[in-house]
Amino acid sequence: MNDLGTIFTTAPTLVTWVLIYIVVQRLGELVYANRNTKRLLSEGGEEFGADHYHWFIFLHSAWLAIIFLLVDPLRELNPILLALFVGTQILRVWTLASIGRWWTTRIISAPHFDKVKRGPYKYVSHPNYLVVVLEIAIVPLLMGLPWVALLFSLLNAILLRHRIGVENTVLGQRGKSEA
Repeated sequence: MNDLGTIFTTAPTLVTWVLIYIVVQRLGELVYANRNTKRLLSEGGEEFGADHYHWFIFLHSAWLAIIFLLVDPLRELNPILLALFVGTQILRVWTLASIGRWWTTRIISAPHFDKVKRGPYKYVSHPNYLVVVLEIAIVPLLMGLPWVALLFSLLNAILLRHRIGVENTVLGQRGKSEA
């Protein structure tokens, strides 16, 4: 095992760039989500499930921090796992493009809001959660940290079970479907 945090003292490698991409992507999503959240609230939306939201922030932050601290930046990345990771990113873009203005990291809804049924939402109820489930497992496996994949997959499953229940109840109160 290498020293903690060697990624911060080693010249950038593919491992470094993958992790930087994840951080930039997550921060960009938060900006997009916060903008959508503010607009949806101004359009009469209400937040549901705020009591558990901070646990998701903690989980994702801890997941990234542990990977950054423990990863060997000189590790060779498995091409199959790297391809699976790229596939999750394609699904993420398709999901966000399909849900558009309705996408947020919080549960914001109102009865007059539409239900999105296009793109991956035609086939999967919660494609963004599928992306996150896959990512939480694939990234640590890609980085040679299987115990991180297992631990955080279990913790994420516990949180998602509650969140999806809340979200399904809320979505059931929405009006018409959007194509």
